[in-house]
Amino acid sequence: MLRKYTEAGNLEKIRKGLYIMTDELGDEFALLQARSTKAVFSYGTALYLWGMSDRTPHTYDITLPRGTNISRIKRDNPNLRCHYVPLEIYSLGITETRSPQGAEVRLYDRERCICDLIRDKDQIELQLFTQAIKEYFKNTPNNRKLLKYGKLFDIEEKIRTYMEVL
Repeated sequence: MLRKYTEAGNLEKIRKGLYIMTDELGDEFALLQARSTKAVFSYGTALYLWGMSDRTPHTYDITLPRGTNISRIKRDNPNLRCHYVPLEIYSLGITETRSPQGAEVRLYDRERCICDLIRDKDQIELQLFTQAIKEYFKNTPNNRKLLKYGKLFDIEEKIRTYMEVL
């Protein structure tokens, strides 16, 4: 039946076992995660999904445990930036939210996003960094959770500095 609908032009095959209706726009966030169950949206992409950045991501940031091979996904998605982390911290802060099209997607919670930004500040655009930090501390921050994560990432003092300033 799937072949029949695909040949008739009603379905588009994304990959083995994954199809979308041709007359509908696919949810890029959900389609990307459907290709790798380990992909977790992070950095600028997660900030956008949380409403902490007004920039629609043109490059999707995902985090994966070290050693994960997603070469096929990278080949098919040139606008993909991968971050590899040790398995011990990979699952810290994974949660779910709805994409703009309504699909359920995995991403890091707000506190993990802030820790990632502070930890990798030299690699983040200043405008994105500043906006995300301000948005986080403006909207009922979870200081206890943020400091707990900060201790695990060895950036607790940097977080305390931002907390004092903001």
